[in-house]
Amino acid sequence: MGVDPERFEELVVDALDGIPDELARCMDNVALFVADRSRQRGLLGLYEGIPLTARDAGYGGMVVPDRITIYRDAIIERCATEEEVVEQVRITVVHEVAHHFGIDDRRLHELGYG
Repeated sequence: MGVDPERFEELVVDALDGIPDELARCMDNVALFVADRSRQRGLLGLYEGIPLTARDAGYGGMVVPDRITIYRDAIIERCATEEEVVEQVRITVVHEVAHHFGIDDRRLHELGYG
């Protein structure tokens, strides 16, 4: 199953665009990246940063943006069709954005985004 890098990036952007506007407007100081593969085998996405729920009055100034990375090869290896890739990208993007909002893995599993 192959999805070229440009198409995969389009899928990630589409998934991000699918986040409701009221939530997307609340996202703050976060950058989204696509990488081929993580050093951690099987990892589909990764959120690195300080969730919105953990930020306090000391957060600000010259703060490095939070980082969401979506791993192309790991997602493609898990899927048999492009339709499955589209759905897995959507789930992964929502999962990592949820971490930006302070939602942990336990709650994401309960919501079906585990």
